[in-house]
Amino acid sequence: MRPRLPPLNALKAFEAAARHESFTRAAEELCVTQGAISHQVKALEAELAIKLFNRERQRLIITEAGRDYLAVVRDALDRIAAGTERLLQRQSAGVLTVSTSPDFAAKWLVHRLGHFAEAHAEIDLRVSATLHHVDFAREEVDLAVRHGDGNWPGLDAVRLGAERLFAVCSPKLLASRQRLGGAADILKFPLIHLDSRSDWEKWLRGVGIDDAGVTHGPVLNRASMVIDAAINGQGIALARTTLAAWDLINGRLVMAFPDSLPVSRTYWIVCPKATAALPKIAMFRDWLLAEAAADLRQLRSFVQRPGTQAEPNSRRGKLKVRAVSRRYE
Repeated sequence: MRPRLPPLNALKAFEAAARHESFTRAAEELCVTQGAISHQVKALEAELAIKLFNRERQRLIITEAGRDYLAVVRDALDRIAAGTERLLQRQSAGVLTVSTSPDFAAKWLVHRLGHFAEAHAEIDLRVSATLHHVDFAREEVDLAVRHGDGNWPGLDAVRLGAERLFAVCSPKLLASRQRLGGAADILKFPLIHLDSRSDWEKWLRGVGIDDAGVTHGPVLNRASMVIDAAINGQGIALARTTLAAWDLINGRLVMAFPDSLPVSRTYWIVCPKATAALPKIAMFRDWLLAEAAADLRQLRSFVQRPGTQAEPNSRRGKLKVRAVSRRYE
């Protein structure tokens, strides 16, 4: 069995009193009363059966035995303090492994990693792009960005931001043709589809155009591919707020038409509840939220008129958003 140790508070009171040669100044440092320090030291002396201080003419003089014991106590407290600091540094720094979908990684995250690295050089960030939801209990992942409804029992989930679904295209595509006078004019352009051609039919119905009969345009199976095809001028695509934000803000895309539809599923920052408050995880989560909020502030300008374009790299207002499509992840 481990030998019984004196109370830590008593040792701290003794060390502070010896260092200051005063119960009063020790009490001020430890934010307690002078009587509390005196009581702790007397209790320690009683437990050790050794006198640690002599009280002479309102002066506190450490005894020879007290001086020998002080060296031991001070060394122990210094070791505890150093070990605690190392532990806290590991929680605030070191490797941070983040899992995201390939689309989110390609269209949102990778463009911004330099900002994070400059602000947090102490964190070694590792990004894993995967289509499956990670198992935090079995995989060495600290935090994930998931697409869904936010309902994952046992996990801490914070919504990255609300989103809408809108039509986007290359600014050169609009410049090369007659400007759009209404949503129906979108049908004069090539349309780019995700997974099936029903996406555009639903969107057009949502903005008041029924029986559009959309049967033309390529069908791609990744949202990032759809957006890149639009950037390359291949047609008009439907994109959600998060994935299109960087290209809109930097002028590679414009909104072809101001109307948009709310989407029910969006991106969430998730991690085990037990680790949600760890400094490096909280730091990365706060950074993600700040970046997303800055995007929404900047995107406000795009709802004004068709073909609206941001000043490149001017960052950051609030696009009113809510909730229809399960695609465009």
